Amino acid sequence: MSLREMPEKEVLLKSKVHHFAVQIYYEDTDFSGVVYHPNYLKYFERAREHVIGSDRLSQLWNEESLGFAVYKADMGCFDGIEFGDIVDVRTYFSIDGKYRTLWHQEIWRAGKAKPAVVADIEMVCMNKARQLCPLPQKITTLLTE
Repeated sequence: MSLREMPEKEVLLKSKVHHFAVQIYYEDTDFSGVVYHPNYLKYFERAREHVIGSDRLSQLWNEESLGFAVYKADMGCFDGIEFGDIVDVRTYFSIDGKYRTLWHQEIWRAGKAKPAVVADIEMVCMNKARQLCPLPQKITTLLTE
């Protein structure tokens, strides 16, 4: 079930929308000038990192040996994004239990009425031994601010 489909009572926290601009370079595209589809996952990753902060993620890994891994991803591509576009990656998330966060992300082209790409991504917290761990309090606090 995606974050969009979850009833409010099942979601522990639903965030505000976070915006992250991405410039599309020639290297991002395939032979036709349209973004090569795996690159959308990179844009989503950058936007999630922007929400939490690279310094915090680095500190979490180096000091507490904790990080995040994609558990499940569901992505739909509905409109081609092209070389030269500047797109808006819109991200919101929820905390779903003590191990997992749910991220709903959309990539919007300027002036369009609907998103070009949509993804629902489930992330889990893991230690360096790749064992499932509860979300650290400082991350849940940060995400709920």
